[in-house]
Amino acid sequence: MAPRSTPSLITPGLRVVMGLLGVASFGTGVLAVFVTQNGTGAAVLLAFGGGLLVLALLGNRIESLEVGGAKLRLRAAAAERFALAEESDRRGDTVAAGRLRAEAQALLDAAGSVADDYRTVRGTMPSGPQRTRAMEEVVSRARRLAEEQSFEAAEVLRWLREGSDEERITALAMMQASRELRNFEAALATVEHSRSPFEQYHAMLLTSIMVDDLDREQRRRLADVIASERGFRIGRETDRWHLSEQILQRVDGHSATR
Repeated sequence: MAPRSTPSLITPGLRVVMGLLGVASFGTGVLAVFVTQNGTGAAVLLAFGGGLLVLALLGNRIESLEVGGAKLRLRAAAAERFALAEESDRRGDTVAAGRLRAEAQALLDAAGSVADDYRTVRGTMPSGPQRTRAMEEVVSRARRLAEEQSFEAAEVLRWLREGSDEERITALAMMQASRELRNFEAALATVEHSRSPFEQYHAMLLTSIMVDDLDREQRRRLADVIASERGFRIGRETDRWHLSEQILQRVDGHSATR
């Protein structure tokens, strides 16, 4: 599926602000390399300033960069929020500045920890209950991020439709936690075309959470897909079988009340 083009949030004015901040941060980092012993602090200033300069220079072309995929887009969004926080501080709006910085940090956390940890657990641990528990812990962290911070629904939807395995499971967990991020069509497609049993389970869990919000036609389609998967990929001995029964019972319950 070809990536969809979306309008950039980096306006010309914001690019100027990020460029100025980038020059200042990068210059301070270079100076710190020579006059201080704080190598970590200098590295942070260099990295942050360099990132802002890249965003300022590339502007709308940032979406064409695929180094790290969604991770790069998350970090770009975080840099934008840091720049907006600086603007808010200059206006004296410290409340907005604090909120923007918290959102930026949450985006960096999502970019650097949740998806990476899921990939590491899934790639290094042998299949079994321990690996499943470890992956569930990563999923729980993604849910907490969605509960504590705001994310763009369109971006989370793109992770699910076009992302890597770790991006898809992160999107499912966030949709489970936040009603505003949910998309029935994408959730149903993931149940039907999941890349792993673990992913299918969480897609099914998402649809289970959504049942009460679905219309009659959507519930019928959900029941059809679940029934088809029970005859194809969902074995009776699995957790997915038990979850599928719960979903079908809830769908039947809605039908019986009409």
